[in-house]
Amino acid sequence: MTPVGPGAPQPGGEAPARGDHRTGLTLVVPERAGHGQLAAELRARVGREVRFDVTARGAYSTDGSNYRQVPIAVVVPRTVADGAEALAVCREHDVPVLSRGGGTSLGGQGTNTAVVIDWTAHCNRLVSVDPDARTCVVEPGIVLDDLNAQLARYGLQFGPRPATHSHCALGGMIGNNSCGSTAQRYGKTVDNVRRLEIATYGGLRCWVGPTAGEELETITSGAGERAQLYRGLRHLGDRYGELVRDRYPDIPRRVSGYNLDALLPDQGFDVARLLVGSEGTLATVLHAELDLVPTLPCTSMLVLGFDDIIAAADAVPAVLDGCPDTPLQVEALDHRLVEIMEHLGSHLDSIRALPGGQAWLMIQFGAESQDECDAHAHALLDALGKHTEDDDVALTDDPARTAKMMAAREAGLGVTARAPLMHDTWEGWEDSAVPPERLGDYLRALRDLFAEFGLGAPSLYGHFGHGCVHTRIPFRLESAGGVTDFRRFLERAADLVVSFGGSLSGEHGDGQARGELLERMFGPELVAGFGELKALFDPANRMNPGKVVDPYRVDENLRLGAGWRPTPYATGFGYPDDGGSFTSAVMRCVGIGECRRSSPQGGVMCPSYQVTRSEEHSTRGRARLLFEMLEGHPDSAVTDGFRSGAVRDALDLCLACKGCKSDCPVGVDMATYKAEFLSQHYRHRVRPAAHYSMGWLPLWARLARLAPGPADAALHAPVLARLGKRLVGIAPERVAPHFAGQTLQEWWATRDRPAADPRDPRTVVLWPDTFTNHFDPHVGRAAVEVLEAAGFTVHVPAEPLCCGLTWISTGQLGIAKRVLGRTVAALRPWIEAGTLVVGLEPSCTAVFRADAPELLPGDTDVQRLAGRFATLSEALLGHAPHGWTPPRLDRAAIVQTHCHQHAITGSDPDTELMRRAGIDAERLDSGCCGLAGNFGFEAGHYDVSMACAEQALLPAVRDAAPETLVLADGFSCRTQIAHGAPGRRAIHLAEALRAPVSSTDSTNAQKE
Repeated sequence: MTPVGPGAPQPGGEAPARGDHRTGLTLVVPERAGHGQLAAELRARVGREVRFDVTARGAYSTDGSNYRQVPIAVVVPRTVADGAEALAVCREHDVPVLSRGGGTSLGGQGTNTAVVIDWTAHCNRLVSVDPDARTCVVEPGIVLDDLNAQLARYGLQFGPRPATHSHCALGGMIGNNSCGSTAQRYGKTVDNVRRLEIATYGGLRCWVGPTAGEELETITSGAGERAQLYRGLRHLGDRYGELVRDRYPDIPRRVSGYNLDALLPDQGFDVARLLVGSEGTLATVLHAELDLVPTLPCTSMLVLGFDDIIAAADAVPAVLDGCPDTPLQVEALDHRLVEIMEHLGSHLDSIRALPGGQAWLMIQFGAESQDECDAHAHALLDALGKHTEDDDVALTDDPARTAKMMAAREAGLGVTARAPLMHDTWEGWEDSAVPPERLGDYLRALRDLFAEFGLGAPSLYGHFGHGCVHTRIPFRLESAGGVTDFRRFLERAADLVVSFGGSLSGEHGDGQARGELLERMFGPELVAGFGELKALFDPANRMNPGKVVDPYRVDENLRLGAGWRPTPYATGFGYPDDGGSFTSAVMRCVGIGECRRSSPQGGVMCPSYQVTRSEEHSTRGRARLLFEMLEGHPDSAVTDGFRSGAVRDALDLCLACKGCKSDCPVGVDMATYKAEFLSQHYRHRVRPAAHYSMGWLPLWARLARLAPGPADAALHAPVLARLGKRLVGIAPERVAPHFAGQTLQEWWATRDRPAADPRDPRTVVLWPDTFTNHFDPHVGRAAVEVLEAAGFTVHVPAEPLCCGLTWISTGQLGIAKRVLGRTVAALRPWIEAGTLVVGLEPSCTAVFRADAPELLPGDTDVQRLAGRFATLSEALLGHAPHGWTPPRLDRAAIVQTHCHQHAITGSDPDTELMRRAGIDAERLDSGCCGLAGNFGFEAGHYDVSMACAEQALLPAVRDAAPETLVLADGFSCRTQIAHGAPGRRAIHLAEALRAPVSSTDSTNAQKE
């Protein structure tokens, strides 16, 4: 048996003095070798999703905080009963337990050397709704947005709305007492919880809530564990009541510490409220009964500009006094946050809509009518002596514009993590709160503290209506001196916020980040009371140990730290945005968890998570495994580096869609990391068969031209095709695409045309990508007609050219570089002339715009080509001779945006071109089509591939009216649609623009 955790006794002696520990509770964890019986019993009694493997342990090794602890195991219960049974098994084996929601905790609450129970995959039901009482009962794994979507039919919602609303779980919100922007109106999570069904480590399972008067007397006079617990709680409330009244700050955002105030008589002796914010250290939540609020049909957003963020903070009291009704939110952001977003090209529409100023307050009103909302906003303006005509005022009641503005504010955590021209920033002091009337003075003092420690001027933003300040600070956590300064700063900042009557945490909770500092806020007596409360619920100290009570030091278990020594690797990609470092690239992931959205919601990231609901198949989970692979810690979960089978398996279901490159707030590019990993993993080793078949597709396509008929027949002959697919690693369910009878280049060679002049500004090179050239040459011919009709002189290269995409996606980077080198050499005259190159296949265009410059960062021609490689829409809108207009179609269309286009080039030019052509386009919120180049063709991927398509794309195509166009520029997208929706064919935008398409063409195809 090995002692683990704070205050654990050492062999032959007393518990060590570590940090500021007080209770000395013991935590003992069996040796790894002793986990066999635990694993066997968990699997026998809980189910098959019991994970002791490297993949699961590495994926759950950290949360959204600075901290890291490799878990003992991960349990993903199928039912709430399974989760309770897992807790019972852990009790019988005397091992610690961590209940986890979305894993976005910023204080280290979601990481521990424990058995992690992840409720989100399956225990995510809305159990019941009582519309009259405005309550509902939920399981702990339900995501907030999913809950509110189901409640919408009743005109109800759960009020608090953290920035992570698209992926945070209600169980986690209860554990951390989450708030969000709408807490201004609706309060914290604790204010919206009616009852909880809990399970304690000791085996008690019961519902808890307000328990006053006769009911409390009945319970405490009885026998059994519940009676004993309630007697202890009653004694605790009596003993510490006066201290609680005296020392708990009377502010809207006191989240730090246990809610001992819930035990006071005037609070109804509410055990449910007591447990909210306890971070899984006291009990596990099995079900929650929640109070709901009506949805408000109308809103208005008033934005006020100020000279700086401190001036905005100073104005908060006047804003609150001037509001005729409690606003939904009073948010703030500063010029630094806006500058970062401008540099990153993020939320540009939103920040351009801001009024004049260097800092802004965003006040949102909600009501039953728009007139009432607008009246509230105008009343506030009148109280402040301002007008809508002022340069520093913006007022809108457009829900779309309001949503965009709020998205910019909610992006703060992500965009400040990798701020340009700054060292990486970290949590630690990211959510302190003070009385709103003292906010301006607090920010002045906080800025002075930043200056004293040489931390520059980090962005300041947050929930200013409640005095809650968000920031990320450039601590140097990779050096001993930096860690020392980190600790010193937190101690000084804790004393500072207490001096203003504030709270260490105003939203994110304590965990390890602030647990050690609680005595500075509450004093030793109340902290001793926290220890007594912990002992009542969890005397063995097995529930998320080391957090809140008897805490780990703020400067141990760091994800980095002075002892962090990652293995340096020579890499294939240059990582120019990460200082040339693969390690730095992997560290982009700070655990925000946007990749864990349960549906595309207008984005792409992360399709494999959306259909598997498995952490290791999220962008974050893969990033965690890659971090463990760097072997920076002695206890790294992954010990075999790039040869790791665990990392390979986690990356296997990455579709390389690049959605994370654009949708992830910190720009994680898992497609690139996967290609890098495959390159290193298979170096000097035999690769999977699909890497030789799909990876070398451009070569096989060229060889097929020697006998195109027989080659195509062999691919589709029943017996040969089945055998061939098995040999080359292709999914048996897939049908190989047909080779064209004549390639685009062959067709071009037959045309009687004058030679194109590279120096003529009307000349464009049409890129003959492998897919268009060999499989869909009619798309290329349509593009030629459209470009020529627009006044361009088109040139199609005659030599075999390739962007190297298939070699990149299969991690054959050496070949990809050589292929790109030959391509650049062939295009050099056009590159030197600055000729526009037009791409029709979005994935190939993305290679030239993004992958090629990263593979060959020192090649000037590659950089030049990246700047002159355009989509068809970009060419037509931005470079066509003056006066060109597209043909009018006046047709409805549904549009599947290729994921690489979404991530790299964007779809705005397509949208504008379709508008001009009279195409009434509905852009599907379908995410990735699921085929994703070679992914959906590879054996073992078919089910995931089709599940991705069935989320939104294929149902939308099947439901579309026969006369509706189905537009998809990506070859993979069109292939997936043809496979999954027989009878409907998607066409390229070039085909739609070539000539009006017959409204009776129910297949939407223009076949040869």
